[in-house]
Amino acid sequence: MSPHTRILTGLVAGASAGTLVNVFAGGSPLLIGFVANVAEPLGRVWLNGLIMVVVPLIISTVAVGVAGLGSLAHVGRIGLLTLLTFLLLTAAATLLGLVAVNVVQPGAGLDPAVTSRLMETYRGQAQGAMGLAQGALGINTFVNMVPRNPIGAAANGEMLAVIVFALFIGVGLTLVGRERAEPLRRLLESLGEVMVAIIGLVMMLAPWAVFALIFAVTARFGYDVLASLIAYVVTVIVCLALFLFGGYATALRVLAHRSPAEFFRKARIVMVTAFSTSSSNATLPTTLRVTEEELRVPAHIAGFVVPLGATMNMNGTALFEGVTVLFLAQVFGVELSLAAQVVVLLMAVVTAIGAAGVPGGSIPLLIMVLGMVGVPVEGIAIVLGADRILDMCRTTVNVTGDMVTATIVDRFERGERTAVT
Repeated sequence: MSPHTRILTGLVAGASAGTLVNVFAGGSPLLIGFVANVAEPLGRVWLNGLIMVVVPLIISTVAVGVAGLGSLAHVGRIGLLTLLTFLLLTAAATLLGLVAVNVVQPGAGLDPAVTSRLMETYRGQAQGAMGLAQGALGINTFVNMVPRNPIGAAANGEMLAVIVFALFIGVGLTLVGRERAEPLRRLLESLGEVMVAIIGLVMMLAPWAVFALIFAVTARFGYDVLASLIAYVVTVIVCLALFLFGGYATALRVLAHRSPAEFFRKARIVMVTAFSTSSSNATLPTTLRVTEEELRVPAHIAGFVVPLGATMNMNGTALFEGVTVLFLAQVFGVELSLAAQVVVLLMAVVTAIGAAGVPGGSIPLLIMVLGMVGVPVEGIAIVLGADRILDMCRTTVNVTGDMVTATIVDRFERGERTAVT
């Protein structure tokens, strides 16, 4: 079987096995111990194997990509086009989610008993997320974009700071002259190739690791909680699917002049990997490889756009945040005016840029948006039970958006080169 088929098979098998076990032995000490001490650790080890190469891969690909652009003027043009595309796609996704939740009203009929049960079950996780949210966004976010200690930023998972550091390396390579820059450039290229080779080894275990990850989730929670929140979950998933296959298809056809069917056929391995891992960072190596080799985007553009997108281009996350804020407002009976919903849209776009590219990375920032519009932040506990499934879906949209952006930037750059020629 092809790699994506094996991963998808592991995903379906793990979900099926976990659900059956939950039905017949849910809550048993033996099952809880197996999930906590066997299934989850195996999945996390594999996930760590993917994430461990992200920092050196980002530094090598972004720096080489910027250096390959050739001049600061070119870097500025590519950067501006990339950021504009990111913002356009993210705002469109958020707007779609807000319109849908106003029409469907998924939180209006939720049973208060269910709300109390969810709050009680996930109160501890909600409090932990609220702690992480303190100071997660503000002037310090802007200041810390330029790291005083790049190694410390990498160790702390401050990916935006790592990307800025890599951008500076790339700009420096364009300034010192080709002869002086060549040794470091070749070293960075070699580093990137080694990281991709390591990823190839780790991905050989993907079907088994994906089985373990999804088994742990379904064996622990089953579908009881998900069934109680079915209207909300369906609203989020349908909106994500509409934007994935409708919004992106339109952008590909109109802006990138690409066939959507061909794009999705070539991108399917990336989409399955993103869905399985719930992590833009863990999917990054596969995204880069497919963007360059399958979608035929030049390495210097893919190396610039895709790593930047893994941190900044969170279209699915922004859509999810907008829907969730309005859903929780409906649950708690908080009326949000049109002006308040505009604030939700703007903050969803801004906070999605700052969301960590790891499973659950958007939760702390989502809490901040809830507090801004007067929705009880404890309400985040209500959606945590279903967040794993939704995280898988929105990560797929996030990562696909990085590839869509790369094709759009490539198309406009090819047009620019043709015009110059």
